[in-house]
Amino acid sequence: MNEQRIAILTDSGTDVPEEFAHRHAIFTIPLAIQFSDGLYLDGVTITPEEVYRRLPHEIPKTSLPSSEGILHTMQEIRDAGYTTLFIISISSALSGTFNLMRVTARDVPDLDCRLIDTKNIGIGAGFAVMRAAEMIENGVSANEIESTLNKLVKNTKVFFCLPTLEYLAKGGRIGRVTATVGSFLDVRPIISCNEDGVYYTVQKARGADRSLTALLQNATEYAKGSNLFHLAIAHGGVPQLAAHVEARLSELIRSAKSYVRTQVSPALGVHTGPGLIGVGVQRIS
Repeated sequence: MNEQRIAILTDSGTDVPEEFAHRHAIFTIPLAIQFSDGLYLDGVTITPEEVYRRLPHEIPKTSLPSSEGILHTMQEIRDAGYTTLFIISISSALSGTFNLMRVTARDVPDLDCRLIDTKNIGIGAGFAVMRAAEMIENGVSANEIESTLNKLVKNTKVFFCLPTLEYLAKGGRIGRVTATVGSFLDVRPIISCNEDGVYYTVQKARGADRSLTALLQNATEYAKGSNLFHLAIAHGGVPQLAAHVEARLSELIRSAKSYVRTQVSPALGVHTGPGLIGVGVQRIS
């Protein structure tokens, strides 16, 4: 435990690399995935590969973690001797997880809970978790950590490229007509989250090569607004393609402070399907 007794609680949708989370003792609440044969815990009792394998046969529902599970974890954190807890979740506009954690925190009044709505998804949200962990390790005060994270939230974006709109349509994220037309024309949108934490289409491109080029262009353009930044590559079951994108990105952006490569969580994979490629950029100066 760190001397300041500060802990971090996040959800599995932030896609913080497992090794990093373990090294920094980050507490993670798994989202839930409901298939017809039962309820699975995101990244705990089901893997992304298993979700992708089953998607052609059944589109599951994703749901919030249980309030009992969140409360139990918060109580464990308190009982372990922590006095301050940073609760950092995926966008409140995309999931009720943030609000559920906020309400549950009221039941642990002797734990100083600081809530950070990342207004982002996947590693775009995970960046905030990782910076918080690093600041805790460096002895930064809770007030300064909170102030810094709120600034970083406004300077973080993740851009996703999807090979198909099929799963977004089946999950109710876009209309079926749009998805059908997009598939017919091989239109592959570049998707991000706006300042309110809501999905929006940044750009549309036709074909795999053009969509990857558009993805890299958008990430590069966003990074140009800063002298110092962190980068991340996220993928949906396509590690070789992720490595290729990372190599291309490193040629375009040479001054990144750090690189992270991660696979999107099973819960996010439910809505995107396999083949997703994402690039996260966090501007820090």
